[in-house]
Amino acid sequence: MGKYLLRRLAINVILVAIAASLAYMLAATTLNPRASYQGRQPPVPEATIDATLDAYNLNDKTPVLQRYVTWASGVITGDFGRTWNGGSVNDEMGRRIMVSLRLLFIGTLLGFAVGVALGAISAVKQYRLTDRLIGVSSFVIMAIPVFVLATLLAISTYNLNRGLGFTLIEYTGEYNPRLSGWDQFLNRLNHLILPTISLSLGSIAFYSRIQRNMMLDVLNQDFVRTAMAKGLRRRTALIKHALRTALIPSATYFAFAFGTMFTGATFTEKIFAWHGMGAWLVDSINQNDVNSVAAVTLFAAVCVLVASFLSDVLVAALDPRVRVS
Repeated sequence: MGKYLLRRLAINVILVAIAASLAYMLAATTLNPRASYQGRQPPVPEATIDATLDAYNLNDKTPVLQRYVTWASGVITGDFGRTWNGGSVNDEMGRRIMVSLRLLFIGTLLGFAVGVALGAISAVKQYRLTDRLIGVSSFVIMAIPVFVLATLLAISTYNLNRGLGFTLIEYTGEYNPRLSGWDQFLNRLNHLILPTISLSLGSIAFYSRIQRNMMLDVLNQDFVRTAMAKGLRRRTALIKHALRTALIPSATYFAFAFGTMFTGATFTEKIFAWHGMGAWLVDSINQNDVNSVAAVTLFAAVCVLVASFLSDVLVAALDPRVRVS
């Protein structure tokens, strides 16, 4: 099992390097940092613009491969370069990473756990009212784009708070800076409710459909009937044997779902005014900030790497055949 995981980790690291390199090349050849300095009043001399862009490794007059080598050399040493206006990409990224990780980590685990549980329940209650309610709700949620869902949640919460006459659930921002200690901790949890719901609902709906189908395939297998024939209670046989086997496809999808989750987080952070990596990506593209776009892309690739590795660990734990491959 150890050799298998190390091999998978090495492959994922190579894929991250390739993805980050391609993202930098795409950003460097399509974005135009020079536009942020041109057209100002009074006009900025061309030589001054070139010197500034050279200092930030953003000059489009420098060959893109040369700029890439400079950027990659800095990344290897932990320096992600400068933003279009001279700020430190490292400092900006340090402030925003934990904001996004809170949403992504909680949203991914919640979506996976609740979706798998609902899918298993739906399979066990096949064609009953519970199964039909879960199925209809899942398809409705999957049909709604995440930015529409987030907007609907924000509007509904605003109307709810106004009707109650006090703020029950926060619908904008990360926390109230005027609070401190335990009060601020609770306030942060309150602000986390709506973004987490908007991110995890889609995953819950999708996982529930996958898990239901996989569970139905497993329920009628011989090994499940044999386990119950040997005296195991139905619930024990379903959880210990059927659910464990049916979890493998969902665990395999875990890494891909994380990438989709990051896309949803980009909209969610903008709608709920969270200053995370997703919102920074949108702002960086609008500002033609090549180094910031590359840094966010590398962060997303690393997140998918971690999710992929966790997926491999989970599959190896569930499927004994993987441990000897």
